[in-house]
Amino acid sequence: MKLLAESSSKNISYYDSIDGIILPLEGYSVESTNYFTIDEIEDIVKNKKCEVFVKLNKNFFNDDIEPLKEILKKLDLLKVSGIFFYDLGVLQLHKELNLSVPLIWNQTHMVNNYRTCDYYYSKGVEYALLGKEITLEEIIEIIKKSKITSMVEVVSRPSVAFSYRKLITNYYKYLGKEGSNKLTIKEKGTDTNYDLYEDNNGTSFFMDVVTNGTGVIKDLYDAGCKYIIMREDGVPSFDELLSDTKNYISNGCSDSNYVEKYKRLGDSTNFFFKKTIYKVKKNG
Repeated sequence: MKLLAESSSKNISYYDSIDGIILPLEGYSVESTNYFTIDEIEDIVKNKKCEVFVKLNKNFFNDDIEPLKEILKKLDLLKVSGIFFYDLGVLQLHKELNLSVPLIWNQTHMVNNYRTCDYYYSKGVEYALLGKEITLEEIIEIIKKSKITSMVEVVSRPSVAFSYRKLITNYYKYLGKEGSNKLTIKEKGTDTNYDLYEDNNGTSFFMDVVTNGTGVIKDLYDAGCKYIIMREDGVPSFDELLSDTKNYISNGCSDSNYVEKYKRLGDSTNFFFKKTIYKVKKNG
């Protein structure tokens, strides 16, 4: 099992504590709080020993296609470890340009069963970032039954939605007030807080609570999961967490003190042990 991390800043101090880094490409990715230029990514690839994965997880429009082709060719030449993609145009261009860089299927809520994972595997996709809305039982089923290599996000403030609209700008404009690019809102039905971030691509929504999946790492390890992911934004003492997690994995996930220690991250396990059930609402 390998440990990947996504940083919340460009001053990354923990390259030696992880197996790989995830770098969202500026202008080509969404649902992150920190982005890197192609030159910065090239510098990291050349100077760091860990694997480098790049996020291109936004929808692309016609005007984006030619610049996207050049980016894909450059990342292929850099021999990055993989590209996270959302838009199926990336998969099509990957085929047309005869690229060898591995692809990671990253269509959020849609990555939820082993048969669809196998379909994308048959189209040349090597990895899948499994959806955050499925249970640990369902995750393990995909890991064991699909030919695709699964990645599981275990610690993060989960990204739950994205809009291309400038929602925060419009909100403050409606109020006739000056505002920033950040806003916290409360969802009344569940009394849950969400943090909103707006940039040139649109508005991202994050849960204002850390999903603590440290307790499921052993189950994932035993199931044969190849990659787990931790995202830094909002997670305290992140460097220490990564170092401890790497040691925990290296020792076969046998140290019960690790799980006890990281109960301090909170008791939110998101959907790992909670099924999503859809019900038909009757009128009247």
